[in-house]
Amino acid sequence: MTKEFSDKLAELKASFQDLSDLLDREKLFETKNSIEAEMAAGGFWDDKENARQKSQQLDRIKKRIKVIQSLEEKFEEAEIYLELAAEEDANLNKELQNTLAELEKEIEKLELKLRLNEPYDDHNAILSIHPGAGGTESQDWAQMLLRMYSRWAEANDYQLETLDFNPGEEAGIKSVTLMISGDYAYGYLKGERGVHRLVRISPFDASGRRHTSFASVDVMPEIDSDLEVEIDENNLKIDTYRASGAGGQHVNKTDSAVRITHQPTGVVVQCQNQRSQHKNKETAMKILSSKLLELKREAQAEKIDELGGEHKEIAWGSQIRSYVFHPYSMIKDHRTDFEEGNVDKVMDGYLDEFIESYLKYKSEK
Repeated sequence: MTKEFSDKLAELKASFQDLSDLLDREKLFETKNSIEAEMAAGGFWDDKENARQKSQQLDRIKKRIKVIQSLEEKFEEAEIYLELAAEEDANLNKELQNTLAELEKEIEKLELKLRLNEPYDDHNAILSIHPGAGGTESQDWAQMLLRMYSRWAEANDYQLETLDFNPGEEAGIKSVTLMISGDYAYGYLKGERGVHRLVRISPFDASGRRHTSFASVDVMPEIDSDLEVEIDENNLKIDTYRASGAGGQHVNKTDSAVRITHQPTGVVVQCQNQRSQHKNKETAMKILSSKLLELKREAQAEKIDELGGEHKEIAWGSQIRSYVFHPYSMIKDHRTDFEEGNVDKVMDGYLDEFIESYLKYKSEK
């Protein structure tokens, strides 16, 4: 048993060393010290946008350093347990086994994060959900997806902000746009972009018949500034309107919601979650920048799925994933063939295995 543990520990050490070489620990510390020196200098906080970006960069670097240090501590712990395990103490063997299992899991997570090396992977994510044809059925499915992604964000300590919410007449939603903020939010969620198909016994059908519903999910990186895409204000049509849905009395009494149409491309964005028209316009412009960047990248790409998904009609045959609740329980990703029979677990936000399988699939293509 001791030799088995020893071999496993050596294998994990080799994997960690490979990842450490890619991470360049020394470079991480150099960058951390450099940013901290900048932040301590006079006038740093005068440029709020630059200060925000630097703060976010520093936070990401600190998190990576923390991961490395945590793994190093676990390896030291495993070495101690391995030395003591020679006494064939059952409890010590169990502790060593648990420590090795934790090490393996953490190394796999770190390896997965290192796959996120494309532009904007480390950015916040703007996620939008739109139901397909089918009225209440599809609108209810869109709301179920909203709950799923909200649960995923909460479970992974991401900040969640609703930028725009358009409720359905009877149930569900007509559209929703979320800002999911945190380390590598876009990198993890970019594979969710596409059409999601639901098969279930409809709660809205008195005859208890099986229905198929569709909803599309769009995911874009939040663009930190307007440096990536130049937007001519003369090309914008800006409309204000009264906000709808939840949000208190204020949003229902003032024309604070903003809708912006980029006339050359026809791209329309809107925001109504903020209390002031100015703030809503600022947020809508961020969304517009992200959408225009997406169009720019697609125009330059050899394939339309350069950003991780394809624009497809919200209908049969175009889905990236199927969620079957009846006549059996199964969720299947049609790109990776990954399947999960526990539909409740996934709908409660456990998307990690689908995300991991997609990132591995992309890196191997």
